[in-house]
Amino acid sequence: MNNIQEIKPTAALSLIEKGALLVDVREPHEVEHKSFDVPNILLMPFSGLQKRFQEIPADRQVIIACRSGQRSMMAIRFLMNQGYSKALNLQSGMISWEREGLPLKAKTQQKESWLAQQFRKIS
Repeated sequence: MNNIQEIKPTAALSLIEKGALLVDVREPHEVEHKSFDVPNILLMPFSGLQKRFQEIPADRQVIIACRSGQRSMMAIRFLMNQGYSKALNLQSGMISWEREGLPLKAKTQQKESWLAQQFRKIS
């Protein structure tokens, strides 16, 4: 099996801006908390990768990302076994992306319900 290539976050962002696809394999609750703010992104939780991997274009440069780089490494191994050859692992995942100060979407504050506002007024 070929060695898995890793890419640093700033280089990954540059490739994404040039048309590479970022595939985020984190689970929905992780993405809800904090997500990559890039134009070319596909959310595909690792738990569903085996069922949905065909949605990832095999002929396009893809960057696989998770929180720390471990699940994405496993995802790339799986994809390589399926014939994918243009997948790169985002080195240290979301952790390094955030550390580098690259674009993020943070969880937005949810508006307080009318009922909660009423309880807050009387307490």
